[in-house]
Amino acid sequence: MKILVCITNVPDTTAKISFTDGDTKFNKTGVQYICGPYDDYALSRAVELKEQHGGTVTVLNVGEAESEQVIRKCLAIGADDAIRVNTEPTDSYFVAEQIAHIASQENYDLILMGRESIDFNSGVIHGLVGEMLGIPSLSPVMKLEIDGGVAKMTREIEGGKEDIEASLPLVLGCQEPIAEWKIPNMRGIMSARTKPLKVVEPVGVGLTITEKYALPAPKGAVKMIPAEEAEKLIDLLKNEAKVL
Repeated sequence: MKILVCITNVPDTTAKISFTDGDTKFNKTGVQYICGPYDDYALSRAVELKEQHGGTVTVLNVGEAESEQVIRKCLAIGADDAIRVNTEPTDSYFVAEQIAHIASQENYDLILMGRESIDFNSGVIHGLVGEMLGIPSLSPVMKLEIDGGVAKMTREIEGGKEDIEASLPLVLGCQEPIAEWKIPNMRGIMSARTKPLKVVEPVGVGLTITEKYALPAPKGAVKMIPAEEAEKLIDLLKNEAKVL
């Protein structure tokens, strides 16, 4: 089984975010980057499937050289090799185009990725890749088992869960609890240094679609309402907060 896991290189959720050039560019100075948390679930399940069924796991990242530290961590977790498309991931269509171009050359049985990245949260790349390759795409997948050439899955839907089966190949967007995050051990870290990481140039041209960034408004003051003054609380929620 050949599995492709697409990962994102995103700011740590604890990082302090700021912008430069009149709020038109993200300020990367001092920001710690991590593998997208949903991508971590996809990678962990891919490694488990490789251990169960044999085969290979390839990690793919659309990003610049700064992504390689995160890619090496993925190799330490259990991926066999990696590909980095040497470009800034400017928009979802452009990223999907790079993934589909690589995947069309290798005939992967499974293409796994997180349900969404945690920077822009578009959640559309798995669908775009599936359309470009002409194969089914499903998300968010919470459980995945492989039986021969058939994937048996549970995915989240509005108001509940859905059990579904589909023939390989597939593109899947993953989320918890599809697997538990894996922590690289010393042996994995050492072996990751010698695993192949191929750098390729992009196809097509990305678009700059963000004109200006803005931070959320700061938190306002907290108003404490005594428990016995429920009517006052309801009035504030209706007329001030306007959430009722």
